[in-house]
Amino acid sequence: MTVDTEPQEPESTAMRFEVVSSALKEGTAAAARVGRLALPGRRPIDTPNFIAVTSRGTLPHVTPDNISKHLQVSGAYFSLEDFVEKSQQNLSRPPPIFSAPTSTNHPTPLYSFTGTPSHITTILAARRLPAVPSPIGNSTKSISVFTNTGFQNLSTTDYLSAASTLEPDITIPLADLTNNSPPGTSPTSKRALRMAERTDEWIADWFSSPLSTSTSTFAPVLPIPYPIQWEYLSRLAEDYIPSSQLSGLAVHDPDIIPDLATHQPSLLSLPLLSLSNPSNPHLILRHIAHGTDLFALPLINAVSDAGLALNFTFPAPPSSGSPPLPLAVDLSLPSFSTSVTPLSKSCTCYACKSHHKSYIHHLLQAREMLGWTLLQIHNHATMSAFFGGIQRSIKDATFEDERLSFSRAYDSEMPAGVGERPRMRGYQYKSQGGEENAGKKKNKPAWQKELAVEDDKVEVPETDGGRELQEKGVGEVVKGSGR
Repeated sequence: MTVDTEPQEPESTAMRFEVVSSALKEGTAAAARVGRLALPGRRPIDTPNFIAVTSRGTLPHVTPDNISKHLQVSGAYFSLEDFVEKSQQNLSRPPPIFSAPTSTNHPTPLYSFTGTPSHITTILAARRLPAVPSPIGNSTKSISVFTNTGFQNLSTTDYLSAASTLEPDITIPLADLTNNSPPGTSPTSKRALRMAERTDEWIADWFSSPLSTSTSTFAPVLPIPYPIQWEYLSRLAEDYIPSSQLSGLAVHDPDIIPDLATHQPSLLSLPLLSLSNPSNPHLILRHIAHGTDLFALPLINAVSDAGLALNFTFPAPPSSGSPPLPLAVDLSLPSFSTSVTPLSKSCTCYACKSHHKSYIHHLLQAREMLGWTLLQIHNHATMSAFFGGIQRSIKDATFEDERLSFSRAYDSEMPAGVGERPRMRGYQYKSQGGEENAGKKKNKPAWQKELAVEDDKVEVPETDGGRELQEKGVGEVVKGSGR
């Protein structure tokens, strides 16, 4: 499907968000809702929906022309740390993206440098999603980012300057997050309070500085309890919504949304973008039930890299009492080497209409990049159909029943995927520690020694050099193998 043909918003309009339908019932604070987000010159986004997560400025494995031809992507998440190498202070040569030439089809440096199709909404944040854990903490005026040359400090002033130059459609200001904490851990009360206070100060500095009128601001909502950040959230509602400076919220933990609905209901008039990185569609449905409108989903890139083809629908197929269905199929398994069926019978994407499982299995075994490209096309199409079904169920007032049926019909987690991944992008596993030293590399070594080693010794030819190696204890001479 070519999405460029769909209507776009006129250039003269400002960003608008309206709630079209809601599942809100009496006695509940928050509920699933259908809305429409419209930005100047971009294709409107019907919500709930998702945005693609880029790597180094592009959607992994898919070129911009194929994004337009085959993907129903309405938005793309970019991180500034993908484009910078050093601190922006005292740079004699700024990163090339800041001086990228613009044109009618690519009106801003961000669009021009990345080649992003003009109908796609661009969202700029400081850090990748998920962010690489940082060994150094944030300061009172900067955060730690992971660039091509290692960890650097990015100040609030430099980030504001970058956002003004790149002119994304939506910018997420800096937030003081605990990027060096182990996954699944919560900050201490003292640390959480400091996170809220710093973020509050940075948001005040952000809105007191001039920013391009074409860029909308989605303020971060921190992954800490509501009572700790209530003062910061109150300021958002009381100071920046009436002045129309605040356009939306970037929520790091959607479980806080019911508290927002109870204590700061005016904030729910804004679109809610989730940065929580859900690991399966069950969590997506749970967050939609709270009222989340948009999701940045690294999940799709991860399952494509793992050789998985998403295989779920919403509403779920009728349950016949059989075991739960898998959320995805692992095409690296030998059982698919002779399967000439499409990735999914209900999918109409290019990969399903033009190819079959055995072909993509062959591509993955041969480590041909086309295999991951076809998986990306299929997985994005499956996710688009998933959100389309959710929108219809909310309008028909059947969302909660369908959500329960989905939880019964499908496995609770994604399969891990046993095949080799594509070559890892440089930042993917750095700074986490221990994985490679523990012998848990996901891929086999690309290079091995020419001579086979057994019991710490190698077979050497019966020559002067071979006997010398044997004397040193590193080899055993094989008679008759020399000259």
